[in-house]
Amino acid sequence: MNALPLLPDAPPDTRVAWHRNRPVTRAEFLGKVLALAAALPDEGPVINLCSDRYHFALGFFASICRGRLSLLPNALTRDTIARLQDDHPALHCLHDQAGDAFGLPVIPVAAEALDPRTHTSAPMIPAGQEVACVFTSGSTGRPNPHFKRWGSLLTNIRAEAGRLWDAAGGACAVLGTVPFQHMYGLESTVLLPLLGGGMLCAQRPFFPGDIATALAELPAPRLLVTTPFHLRALLDADLTLPPLDLIVSATAPLATELAQRAESTLGAALLEIYGATETGQIATRRTTTGEPWHCFDGIALQQHGHQTLVSGGHIEQACPLNDIVTLEDATHFRLVGRGSDMINIAGKRSSLAYLNHVLNSVEGVRDGTFCLPDPDAEAARLAAFVVAPGMTAESIQRALRVHLDPIFLPRPIVFLDQLPRNTTGKLPHDALQALIQTHLGDLRA
Repeated sequence: MNALPLLPDAPPDTRVAWHRNRPVTRAEFLGKVLALAAALPDEGPVINLCSDRYHFALGFFASICRGRLSLLPNALTRDTIARLQDDHPALHCLHDQAGDAFGLPVIPVAAEALDPRTHTSAPMIPAGQEVACVFTSGSTGRPNPHFKRWGSLLTNIRAEAGRLWDAAGGACAVLGTVPFQHMYGLESTVLLPLLGGGMLCAQRPFFPGDIATALAELPAPRLLVTTPFHLRALLDADLTLPPLDLIVSATAPLATELAQRAESTLGAALLEIYGATETGQIATRRTTTGEPWHCFDGIALQQHGHQTLVSGGHIEQACPLNDIVTLEDATHFRLVGRGSDMINIAGKRSSLAYLNHVLNSVEGVRDGTFCLPDPDAEAARLAAFVVAPGMTAESIQRALRVHLDPIFLPRPIVFLDQLPRNTTGKLPHDALQALIQTHLGDLRA
């Protein structure tokens, strides 16, 4: 496996994307990618800040063709970009807006301005070429880089396509509510449709009405890639949606009740994807059946003491999971929680992920999270922030008591209009700490 094609072989008129309410053929997409590749610098990586998913894809694939590494930082702040520029003085920015590009040299990306000539022959890319660098938060405060090679990414996406298209009954037009600079969004809303035989959709709708509009514009069959946070908001809006063939969720555990409601309301099966920045995606499960996570073909897990290693498939070398899991066999497992979110209250252990799962399963709770305001206190106790109009702390406590040991009941419960989640539906650590300081500061005194 020395070199692999940039795009899978297909007739030139195959529809590979949907942009501005019209289809884009494979030949057109490839032609624009090659035209943009010719405009890229001869050296140095690029950072892709395109806000349009189609433009992002053009820039990402053009960078691969030109041998340029795409940096995908976990936060777009001036400090983050300044550190990247310090590490890579030749850094350039791909951008499709007229706004600020953090002072970086800009390579504009506009589909209509690129050479309209079509191409049918996809270039071959070395399997070992590093095409993307994604980052995780480092313990020193400096993000840790993780490099993704072309051959490994392609193997991963083929495995995902096999699993998802089987569940959907065929390849789909893929609409995502998640950012495509994030690993989940990159894999499932950019690479899956383009490398797996589906159709990329340029929009990234956030609000329920925009999701409904974007889905209505797409040809069937349709796949919605989303998060528990976005999914709950969509269902609560009670909108009429066009038929879906599959729903995919990730970034946070999905409550069984929410999955059941989604499948019943939207008329499509729902799969969760499990993965991490370090490993990429490695498994799926059908949440409503209660089945365990099922690894992608070729992926296997092994446990050594308290550590679980994942290997095979696209994983180039055995990698430890950050989560605590129980194995049913080498390819099926159940998730207990992240090692970092295991808590001990008065000698009893639980997982914040599990507690949040229970809290968000309470009827009437739209969103919520547990926290441990002062984990070092001699008598540490849990608290919770909830979005639950019309409910009281007492009614939530009663519902939780059915499932939780009294030692894990939150005291106090703080009611909010919304939680400060980011675009992937996650609640960042800094945002949670700010809530604790603002509303629970006296518990730390």
